[in-house]
Amino acid sequence: MGRKGKGINAAKRAQGRRKKARWHYKWYVKKALNLKKKSDPLGGASQASGIVLEKVQLEAKQPNSAMRKCVRVQLVKNGKQVTAFCPGDGATKMIDEHDEVVIECIGGKMGRSKGDIPGVRWQVIKVNDQSLDALLKGKIEKARK
Repeated sequence: MGRKGKGINAAKRAQGRRKKARWHYKWYVKKALNLKKKSDPLGGASQASGIVLEKVQLEAKQPNSAMRKCVRVQLVKNGKQVTAFCPGDGATKMIDEHDEVVIECIGGKMGRSKGDIPGVRWQVIKVNDQSLDALLKGKIEKARK
C-alpha cells in the first residue's frame, strides 16, 4: 500500500493520496475550514472602525522595560473588544475615550503580535476620520466634536 503505483489508474490513486495528505498541512486546513475568518475579530477585513473604551498601558516584554500606550477598542461591525497599539510619540494624547478610531493589523509574524508588545495585534491609524500620523506631525488639528 505504501508504494507509488505504476499502471492504468496510478494517477487517480496519486491524486487521492495527495488530497488526503493536504490535511496534514496546517495552512491548508486553516484555508479550507475558513478558520482565520472565524477567529479573527476583524472578520477577514484589513481594517475596521471602533469606539475607544479606555486607554491602557501594557508592560513591554523582556529585556525591555517600557509602558506601551494602547487603547481598548470596541468594534462597530460585531461588538468585539480588542486592544490596539498607539504608534508615535504622544499619540495617546490625541485619542480620547468615545473617539471613533480605525485600526489595522500591526504586521507581525503570521498575523500575531509584533515586537515587545504582548498580545496586541492591531494599531490605530485614524482618529475621528483624521490620520493619526498627520495629527502627530502637526499637519492638522484635532477636530472638535
